[in-house]
Amino acid sequence: MIEMNVAGIALDAITRSPIVLLKDASERRALPIYIGQDQARSIMNVLDGKMPPRPLTHDLLANFVEVWDIELEKVIIHALEDNTFFAVLCTKQGEIKKEIDCRPSDAIALALRMDSPIWVLEEVISEASIPVDRNADEEEREAFREFVDNLSPEALIRHSNQNQSVNPEEI
Repeated sequence: MIEMNVAGIALDAITRSPIVLLKDASERRALPIYIGQDQARSIMNVLDGKMPPRPLTHDLLANFVEVWDIELEKVIIHALEDNTFFAVLCTKQGEIKKEIDCRPSDAIALALRMDSPIWVLEEVISEASIPVDRNADEEEREAFREFVDNLSPEALIRHSNQNQSVNPEEI
């Protein structure tokens, strides 16, 4: 799993539908998820530090969770099927842990209010993420190629027998 952060809300240029954009810590991969207008507003309120005069749905749920002493340990976006993302809320109340199925947009809106981490399964990121920094990706590929080019089979065998990592400069 990879922890992701909310980078912001964007609008699809063609459909004008809102998209929540999640980025990994290195900001090299982004995961766009189409969401509804209400969820976009709810997420934007938190990102902009705006509090409505009365609790809206996600605020109400966050209040409910706090009043009943439930901890939102994390949210996990765990699947992508037929262009639909699936998520769970991982909660804990005392020693009791429960996972609650929900839409990713609701999970994200609640996680932001509860200061809980957002995790995404690597398979989902592999399938649906978009590269953010192509230059950094190419530099990493080139560094790996150089590393592999400088390896010899003898060095790999010697170092694997010693349970050490291989440093091409030692070879």
